[in-house]
Amino acid sequence: MAERICRRCLAKEMPDAEYYKNMYDYISRLDEDIKTPDSLYEERLAACRECGSLLNGMCRMCGCFVEMRAAVVKNHCPAVHAKW
Repeated sequence: MAERICRRCLAKEMPDAEYYKNMYDYISRLDEDIKTPDSLYEERLAACRECGSLLNGMCRMCGCFVEMRAAVVKNHCPAVHAKW
């Protein structure tokens, strides 16, 4: 039987984390001028974890990987009533 993946997990919480390593490498190399501070980044991800639109690390509203969207300070939640 295939292992089920949590439908509302972030990419870093999924098995085969190596598959997503390049995404985290990209986030770690973001210029500090545009990068979201760590505490705010974690707050944003916490809101995404609670959202029914999170599916396998992606936002079903816009199709982005939420970790990447949350990592850039100027970005925002794409929901009509933004959660962050």
